Amino acid sequence: MSHFLEQRLQQLGTDSFRAAITGIRRGLERETLRILPDGRLAQSDHAQALGSALSHPLITTDFSESLLEFITPAQSSIEVTLQQLADIHKFSVSHIGEEQLWPGSMPCFIRDQDEIRLAQYGSSNVGRMKTLYREGLKNRYGSMMQAISGVHFNFSIPTEFWQQYQQQLGNSDELQDFISTQYLHLIRNYKRYVWLIVYLFGASPVMCKSFLQGREPKYQFQSLGKGSIYLPYATSLRMSDLGYTNNAQSSLNISYNSLPDYIHGLRQAISTPSPQYQQIGVKVDGQYRQLNGNILQIENEFYSTIRPKRTTQSGERPTCALKRRGVEYIEVRSLDVNPFSPVGISAEQMRFLDLFLLYCLFEQSPLMTAEQQALTEQNLRKVVAEGRRQNLELLDAEQPRLMLDWAEQIFADMMPIARWMDEAHGADLYQATLKDLYLALLDPAKTLSGRWLNTILSQQRDHGCYALELSANYKQQFASQPYGFYQQTQFEQMAAESLRQQQQVEQADSLSFDQYLHDYFVDL
Repeated sequence: MSHFLEQRLQQLGTDSFRAAITGIRRGLERETLRILPDGRLAQSDHAQALGSALSHPLITTDFSESLLEFITPAQSSIEVTLQQLADIHKFSVSHIGEEQLWPGSMPCFIRDQDEIRLAQYGSSNVGRMKTLYREGLKNRYGSMMQAISGVHFNFSIPTEFWQQYQQQLGNSDELQDFISTQYLHLIRNYKRYVWLIVYLFGASPVMCKSFLQGREPKYQFQSLGKGSIYLPYATSLRMSDLGYTNNAQSSLNISYNSLPDYIHGLRQAISTPSPQYQQIGVKVDGQYRQLNGNILQIENEFYSTIRPKRTTQSGERPTCALKRRGVEYIEVRSLDVNPFSPVGISAEQMRFLDLFLLYCLFEQSPLMTAEQQALTEQNLRKVVAEGRRQNLELLDAEQPRLMLDWAEQIFADMMPIARWMDEAHGADLYQATLKDLYLALLDPAKTLSGRWLNTILSQQRDHGCYALELSANYKQQFASQPYGFYQQTQFEQMAAESLRQQQQVEQADSLSFDQYLHDYFVDL
């Protein structure tokens, strides 16, 4: 352990710090495709019984009409969060007829990308803008990569902790400025070490061949069964350059050295024309094709493994919210759907993320040059494609280093944090989590990607057949288990209220769509 980290943990060893850290709040966003019992993509509309995808607080859609997104509110209990997510699954599954939920990140068999219907949000300006943004994504990148699913982990540290931490560090900034700076400190370290998350929790080493849609593959895939292809040492094809990437973004060099730097970089990308995307056109023959012809249409198009976030107000752009009110929480975006969990993520993963993010906060985090940030991306790509390869080397400050040795050091550094968290919670779950996951360092077959690939290889079966079997089992499981946090009537009330809210938004519109778009981007 570095002297810096050791000293920092000594400073936190008081009852008041331990009491404050138990207030960590977490929220989940789980994406999942609706599929038919034969494994094909569902073509039906978003079920009205689930409410409005525009305004429902817990159940919405992502890129396509068939890509559900389940959202849990911020909670300080991991168990409560997972129960809320399970209840959302149960209610949703019971209102989609014979359809099931796809349990993995890489999509099911899709014959043609035109089967992927854009998500619809009604006739309001804000609803039309959401669909148009997706039209732009389709025209820029194609729809196939937008059918990929993930899990986003939202994480915030309580104000009580930040107040004590600022005093302990002798910092005299405005509290919110201090908080924003500390979250950026955490994010830089996350970028340095995110390869460890992908090694442990990547769960997409194999995919359906239909995903390529005749494109020349960028990797030397091996074939399995009738239609599966895989990389023998891969961890997360979702996180590879087969997934949602934007080559034009590679030159952006969005900086995480300060919040103003981050905001400036994103705004510059949203206002910088892209010759490639301008060729698509914005409004052609009276029909919009994308929001604009710039490198990014809006902030959400920027692909990153982690984002600083602030809850937006109605019609407010994310960078405006960050500039006005600072960082409120962070969104971890590097998690594959865990196919071995009915809800796509486990309590063990959430506890590990707690420890990993706190390690990133407490360890030294120097500012990063563009070259150093490119190095972190290089390490990530290597672990994505061959993370389970024996004696894999990464670059630590441009020096080759065995990934396993580096990972073991990070685990050793996290153990005192695990003891501290267990003391705060009066249990031993965090230390147990580290010990369990340490076994996956010693044996790559115990990682999620290793377990998935070994299962289908040992049985010589298609990836899609195994996923479909899990999908059917999970549907039965949700049907048979009782609600644990919400009640059926609460979901019915939320659905009805969300439909009323959508109608109110549509009736309140007073601007033309053209004027609405102009006003939305006017403060760039």
